[in-house]
Amino acid sequence: MSRYIVPVAQPDRTRDAERTRAEIIEVATREFADKGFAGARVDEIAAKMSTTKRMIYYYFGNKEHLYIEVLEHAYAGIRALEQDLDVEHLDPVDAMRQLAELTFDHHESHPDFIRLVSIENIHRAEHIGRSTVLSGLANPALDVLTRILARGHETGVFRGDADPLDVHMVISSFCVFRIANRHTFNAIFERDMLDPAHRARHRKLLGDLVLDYLAAR
Repeated sequence: MSRYIVPVAQPDRTRDAERTRAEIIEVATREFADKGFAGARVDEIAAKMSTTKRMIYYYFGNKEHLYIEVLEHAYAGIRALEQDLDVEHLDPVDAMRQLAELTFDHHESHPDFIRLVSIENIHRAEHIGRSTVLSGLANPALDVLTRILARGHETGVFRGDADPLDVHMVISSFCVFRIANRHTFNAIFERDMLDPAHRARHRKLLGDLVLDYLAAR
């Protein structure tokens, strides 16, 4: 019999660690979205998931590293959806509308993402600037838009001078505004932008605005 013990893989332990990290990020997302980076407390995050502050620091190092991973996870969600859109097998007009509607649906169903973006803008994106992951998420998003615009131009339905980043900005602006400005808009104009009665019209309006701008003249 060999005197040496062959190490045995421990997939259960790995899965447990991944699950614990995911649970911490989920709770931390709500805490940071509700209270901001400065107001959120690691003690509160630990208490809400029945773990210890020490355990959170074991996985993430410190509060700032946890916050950065929360941001990375939040942005990765929408980027993954964009890349999964099967734009190559869609008419360019349909592909562009689907991309706009996908963003509309995602932002509406992820208000914490919008709050996190707003909070990070207050901090002048200093934490995003320290992430080695987020800088790599920009190009895939623009690649999807660029491919749709190129095919639309080739088929004569889209103008040829549209900048993908401009189009991304227009889509994002509309979708973010509905969530970020919901309460102030309602207080001033007495209209809740998230009232289901307006949803279908707003969703179509976004696609119409983008496609009208892109239409070849």
